[in-house]
Amino acid sequence: MQAFTTLTGVAAPMPTVNIDTDQIIPKNYLKTIKRTGLGKGLFAEKRYNDDGSENPDFVLNKPAYRKAEVIVAGDNFGCGSSREHAPWALLDFGIRCVISTSFADIFYNNCFKNGVLPIKVSPEDLEKLMDDADRGANATLTIDLESQTIKGPDGGTLHFEIDPFRKHCLLNGLDDIGLTLEKNTAIQDYEAKLAQREWA
Repeated sequence: MQAFTTLTGVAAPMPTVNIDTDQIIPKNYLKTIKRTGLGKGLFAEKRYNDDGSENPDFVLNKPAYRKAEVIVAGDNFGCGSSREHAPWALLDFGIRCVISTSFADIFYNNCFKNGVLPIKVSPEDLEKLMDDADRGANATLTIDLESQTIKGPDGGTLHFEIDPFRKHCLLNGLDDIGLTLEKNTAIQDYEAKLAQREWA
């Protein structure tokens, strides 16, 4: 998993509340178990018209936000079904961080396991960040995971809370497999001892 340390990128505003996983990645894109290639389906029902052309009114199709790496979203982002394809699609598009006041639990956990940083902030802080994100190409935020800060385009800084274990995993690029491999020496020692017992 790609580590997350600091990120400076354009933030796209999505003030809608209850953006669910079916909106993030519609069900017709769930035929694959690959983590790549899903970026084209991110928010597909909003990004594209019925004829397949781009919807110019959707935020990620606007020139200033085409390369957004952060989403500033309304309450309860990632609700709905528990599809892991949702963080996969965000990451494949280039989104490394989502900021909201609240997230659905399963989506929140899946983000950490896939290298996407979900940040919970107060309603007052979200309002400030949403104003920052409305600035188009000047809507640049800097997220520093080590110091747990978000710096806005005017230099103002907000602090956010995060579970220390999840922070450690993201800073070091450790998913569940990576965490297991950290114990590789102990696992090999155990298997060697087990093999000796079986032949004894």
